[in-house]
Amino acid sequence: MAKKIGITETVLRDAHQSLLATRMPLEDMLPILDKMDKVGYHSIECWGGATFDSCLRFLDEDPWERLRVLKKNLPNTKLQMLFRGQNMLGYRHYADDVLEYFVQKSVANGIDIIRIFDALNDIRNLDTAIRAAKKEGAHAQVAISYTTGEIFTTEYYVNYAKAIESAGADSICLKDMAALLTPYETEKLVKAIKAETNLPIQLHTHYTSGLASMCMMKGVEAGIDVIDTAMSPLALGTSHAPTESMVAAFKDTEFDTGLDLVLLTEIREYFMKLRQKYIESGLIDPKMLAVDANALIYQVPGGMLSNLLSQLKQAGKEDKLTEVLLEVPRVRKDAGHLPLVTPTSQIVGTQAVFNVITGERYKTVTKEFKGVVRGEYGRTPVPIDPEFRKKIIGDAEPIDCRPADLIKPELDTIRKECAEWIEQEEDVLSYAQFGQVAVKFFEKRRNKKYGVDGKHSDKEKQVHPV
Repeated sequence: MAKKIGITETVLRDAHQSLLATRMPLEDMLPILDKMDKVGYHSIECWGGATFDSCLRFLDEDPWERLRVLKKNLPNTKLQMLFRGQNMLGYRHYADDVLEYFVQKSVANGIDIIRIFDALNDIRNLDTAIRAAKKEGAHAQVAISYTTGEIFTTEYYVNYAKAIESAGADSICLKDMAALLTPYETEKLVKAIKAETNLPIQLHTHYTSGLASMCMMKGVEAGIDVIDTAMSPLALGTSHAPTESMVAAFKDTEFDTGLDLVLLTEIREYFMKLRQKYIESGLIDPKMLAVDANALIYQVPGGMLSNLLSQLKQAGKEDKLTEVLLEVPRVRKDAGHLPLVTPTSQIVGTQAVFNVITGERYKTVTKEFKGVVRGEYGRTPVPIDPEFRKKIIGDAEPIDCRPADLIKPELDTIRKECAEWIEQEEDVLSYAQFGQVAVKFFEKRRNKKYGVDGKHSDKEKQVHPV
């Protein structure tokens, strides 16, 4: 029986996050949305991840307005977002009441599918988000943060997939942010998860190591239901496999996507012009479009590798890169075999740099590394040695519960803090995650609306009830 493979198009989110630091403005998306809506994608990933931060911080855009405009212009296509579990889109754990309100507003403004993940693969950090998404009628997809290492066996991933199914997720995503999957490992993993669970599985992998298309081919043959791809002008390199190529690969087979290559070619022409504009402006560094197999050699994500080199350059210790790359797996093991994904890759990498340049392991310990060891980010894949934990956190009380259980409801407090800026209900959530970055955006918005001094009467302000 033929099995149509679904395509999630990432060009409006992860593709430009990967290649041009999430700097694609809404105005560059608008002219092509009508054609994209006619394609028949499984979904278009267009929100979440770093887009929210980038809209406020760099593009002077309201992320909520962007979502509403996308929904209006893509009426026939499901919209998808990436969501960091209890971190939402910010950089700390939030109270459940804030998370539930964020999910409610995301769905109300147009999101259909929420892809939820946790850097530590700690299912406890995902439970509230799964329940909230389902309560609002959204599709709750939970992503497995894929990484490699002695404890990350097929059994580990199958057990996590079973926990995801038990938690009430609607589908599973095998999320390979660092391009560490290989084709035959993909096949083995997908077959094993399919044998033990009944949920649809989606595959997300990057092209960094040059293997993405092959991983998708083997994954689909093994039972993958949906794949993430990017329109070819913003594919390859640190982005994804090209949409048109994958559609062509499965055409006239039992996995045919049913998508029209002629229509996709018209969409490609538009994005080729954008790509050229971004290269000329310096937004896209051509180096980002190249294959880099270092990820496979050092098992370190590409972004983490460049961060390590940058930190060593600043310290005048570039010659220590090999030592640091050897220290990374040791630090990672000490900290409970953390998957190396945001934010844990930065935390482990920075600690490894300190260990090498100070000449003594853990002579200097970062606040974030202490937080991981203490349990502030959740349960590590392997329990941390109690003696090591004591050495790092001293007399601080370890956290063994779900970290968010220690956070009191905070929505009302946050609402009071930003009351003077609220022009729509969603502003509370922008402020909750990005604080002063959001305030600067609110100031600019007010200045545009009421003049440079921002003065206006209460009547003019038109504050919506929150």
